Amino acid sequence: MTAVTAAPPSPNLALNQMVDRRRAAGESLVHLAFGEARLPVLPQLADRLAAGAARAAYGPVAGAEGVRDAVAGYFTRRRLPTEAGQVIVAPGSKPLLMALQLVVPGDLLLPRPAWNSYAPQAVYAGKKVFGVPIPAQCGGVPDPAALRATLRRARAAGADPRLLVLTLPDNPTGTLAPPALIRELCALARAEDLLIVSDEIYRDIVHDPAATAFLSPAEVAPERTVVTSGLSKTLGLGGWRIGVARFPAGDTGALLRDAVVAAASEIWSTLAGPMQQVAEYAYAEPPEIVARMRASARLHGAVARAVHRIAVEAGADCRAPTGGFYVYPDFAPLRGPLAARGVTDSASLAARLLDDAGLVVLGGHLLGDDPQALRFKAATSLLYGDERQQEQALRADDPTRLPHIAGELAAIARGFTRLKGAS
Repeated sequence: MTAVTAAPPSPNLALNQMVDRRRAAGESLVHLAFGEARLPVLPQLADRLAAGAARAAYGPVAGAEGVRDAVAGYFTRRRLPTEAGQVIVAPGSKPLLMALQLVVPGDLLLPRPAWNSYAPQAVYAGKKVFGVPIPAQCGGVPDPAALRATLRRARAAGADPRLLVLTLPDNPTGTLAPPALIRELCALARAEDLLIVSDEIYRDIVHDPAATAFLSPAEVAPERTVVTSGLSKTLGLGGWRIGVARFPAGDTGALLRDAVVAAASEIWSTLAGPMQQVAEYAYAEPPEIVARMRASARLHGAVARAVHRIAVEAGADCRAPTGGFYVYPDFAPLRGPLAARGVTDSASLAARLLDDAGLVVLGGHLLGDDPQALRFKAATSLLYGDERQQEQALRADDPTRLPHIAGELAAIARGFTRLKGAS
């Protein structure tokens, strides 16, 4: 029998399971290591799920026409004119991203740090992965000058980078790349003949849309951009597994879409019929869906900004979050005091926070970052409490003042303060 080399499980999922086990054993932990939007299910979504229960047949691999029409309308309302034929729906955006890795030849270019599943997916697809540092002001995109240099080095070494992943807004930094930077990267992708995958699953969680401009690469380089998204973040439906992809118009986009459909036919067959019923309703964006997305974005922004303030007050450098529900503090300014306590890298920093303060974070080394850096991702969406408390948080003028959220924030502040050796 051929020996099998087992890869470790996805670190965020592994940490989430660890938290569940230790909480079940009676431990009190503040969970900041899993990017789940902890929101109550909107009743109308549950109604659509129940109404679709009889949809037990397989149906088309790409999804039924009704749901693809609804998704096309969603993108069209976001300045991306789209036809149903450009859309695929799937059980989450993660399998769509995996299918793209499988069908697009060549190697992968990633911002560094990046969401922890992009690189392992590329490795499973037989690709080399080239991490490129992010700019000083934001994450989710590589620094253009560093990207050019990385391309030169990779090609000189015999690699063939063809795929560039961008995340807008970003996981893990909670920031959004500005339009000028997106235009520069799209021009570079054209010049170097790169396919862009724009992961826009956090697009509807821009905290202040009036003050933060969103530009999709698909607006600038439509002929070479695939957009992926889903309902796990905006509507808190992670466990329902609903993802979508929008492919370029024209012959090249059709060939790419057909290749992904072929891969899907061998991997997941189709999105479950009841979930297509949910997706068709949600992507049509009736008033109650729009209201819920706005309330959610406001809640995510308020709590992420509060954790950002705590990190900065504790002495960290940290980009101010503008989208999603993450912060990515850098405790390099405290390297001296931390080294005296045995903290010299992101792994030991995460371990110290867990052991000393019961704070569970995702170390930057698990996101492709420099292992020697003192950085980690904190997912602030896990602080909203149980379903009843989540409803309170969605409706509160200032959710950070609710007792259950304020208590979690105070625990985070104490934990960050202890890093300096203070009690």
